[in-house]
Amino acid sequence: MSRVVLGAICGLAFGAIDVGIMLPMTFPDKKAAITAAFIARFGIGFVIGSSCLPWPGWCVGLLFGLLLSIPDAIITKSYAPIIGMGAVGGAIVGFIVGRFGN
Repeated sequence: MSRVVLGAICGLAFGAIDVGIMLPMTFPDKKAAITAAFIARFGIGFVIGSSCLPWPGWCVGLLFGLLLSIPDAIITKSYAPIIGMGAVGGAIVGFIVGRFGN
């Protein structure tokens, strides 16, 4: 499977997992928060699949997971859960894309 398609599929799964984690939480605008989180996590998967860096897949995923999660963490002032989830999820997506993507 192509890296871009696999990255998009992993991004969809990563976004769905993040939405599932957020559903029981309360937010002033829950629909906007969940939509933004899904798009951010999908973007992490898509960028990982689209990148062509000469590093191990998990390392590429960790880098992009961190870089793309930090702005959301700064805006919400919820650093540990957002950056932690982005780093771990990014590393997992990077590993999958690096291992199984063509």
